[in-house]
Amino acid sequence: MRERPLLIEDYPAGKLPLRIALVTETYPPEINGVAMTLGRMVEGLRQRGHFVQLVRPRQSAGDAPVATDTLEHELTGGLPIPSYPGLKMGLPAKRLLARLWRERRPDLVHVATEGPLGWSAIAAAHLLKLPVSSDFHTKFDHYSRHYGFAWLKRPITAYLRKFHNSTDLSLVPTEALRQELMSQGYRRVEVLARGVDRQLYHPGRRSRDLRTSWGLAEGELAVINVGRMAAEKNLSLVVSAFDALRARVPRARLIFVGDGPERTRLQQAHPEHIYCGMRSGEDLARHYASADLFLFPSLTETFGNVTLEALASGLCVVAYRHAAAAELIRDGDNGLLAEAGDESGFLAAAVALACAEPETLARMKCRAVMSIAGHDWERIHEDFERILEQTLRTRPGASPGAVAESFAPDGSALEPR
Repeated sequence: MRERPLLIEDYPAGKLPLRIALVTETYPPEINGVAMTLGRMVEGLRQRGHFVQLVRPRQSAGDAPVATDTLEHELTGGLPIPSYPGLKMGLPAKRLLARLWRERRPDLVHVATEGPLGWSAIAAAHLLKLPVSSDFHTKFDHYSRHYGFAWLKRPITAYLRKFHNSTDLSLVPTEALRQELMSQGYRRVEVLARGVDRQLYHPGRRSRDLRTSWGLAEGELAVINVGRMAAEKNLSLVVSAFDALRARVPRARLIFVGDGPERTRLQQAHPEHIYCGMRSGEDLARHYASADLFLFPSLTETFGNVTLEALASGLCVVAYRHAAAAELIRDGDNGLLAEAGDESGFLAAAVALACAEPETLARMKCRAVMSIAGHDWERIHEDFERILEQTLRTRPGASPGAVAESFAPDGSALEPR
C-alpha cells in the first residue's frame, strides 16, 4: 500500500510509461511528410511501452481503425482542404476532447498540427490543467503568397505564434528554424530532428528495368524531383534547371514523382518529361535510387524529408541552403548548395553536377549515403521520449496518469488497487 501518489520524479528517465494524447489533422495512410513523420513517431512511442491515444479527423466514410493494447483512435469531424485533395482540416472539438480526457486522462497532450482541432486540443488541455507540447511542421504563413493570399501572411504569422506560445514546448526539426522562431517571439522551442529508414532507402534499390522504362541507356542521366506538385514547391525552377543542364547533356531525362494541383499544368506545358504520380514504400525507394540527380528548390519547407531520402538513396542533391539541406548537405562533398533564393546559383549548380566527371559523381553519391548514417529513427525516437518526459518533469506537481500509475519506479508492475 502506497503512502502517497507516485510522482514523476520517482521514475528514472526512460522508465516512465506515459499515456500520450497525440492530436493531428493528417496521418497515414495519407501521403505527406507530416503524416509519415507522425506515423513513425507514434510507432516509436509504442515500441517504448507508451500508450498513444491518436485524435484525428475521420479520413473516409469507412474509416474504422482497430485499437490495440498501446494505441487507440478517436475520430473527429473534418472538412476537405482546398487544393489538398484527400486531406482534411479537423473541426473544433473542445467539448469532445475535454469529456474524453476527463474520462481517460492523458499524462500529456501533443498537438502536431495548427488547425481548429489542434487549437481545441490546447484549450481542452488548459481546462484540465494537462501539459501540452506542439510541433511546428509547416510554414503556412509562407504558403499564403503562393495561393493569392499574401495579405494574410501577417495574421497567419501572429496566429501561429499565439498557437505555439500557448503550449509548454514547441518542437522544430532544425536549429536554424528554432533560431528564426525565437527571433519572432516564440518561447520554449526545442529541436527534434527527422530520421530516415535506411533499410528502405538505399542505392541497392536501383532498377535497370525502371531506368529503361524512362528511356535511359546505361550511363545516361536521370534527374528527379519527389514531392507534392504544388505552387509552393517552386517546380518551375526544377524545369528551368533541367533545361539548362539538358543543353549540355541532351540525353538526360527529368522525372517527377508525386501528385498535386500543379501536375496537370506541368504535364500539359512539358509533356516531354516523365510523370510517375504518387509512389510509396519500396516502389518509391526504387524511383529514388534509379535516378542520379535530385533537384529540390523549395523554400517553404520546415525540414524536407525528401532530402534525407534522396541522400540515403545515393543521389547527388542540388538544393538551396535552407531547412534540412542547409544542415545535411556539405557543398561539393555530398551535393551542391545555392544561397536561398539565388536562382542563377541553383541553375549553375545543377549544370555543374550534370557535367561532372563520372568519378566525381560516384564519389559524391557514396558520400551522400555516408553523410546520413547518424539519422536513424531509433535515435529520433529516443530524443522525442526524452523531450516529452522532460516536459512533464519541469511542470510543478506533475504526476503520471492512468498508465504510469500501474508501474513501480523500477518499471515493474504494482499490485492492483
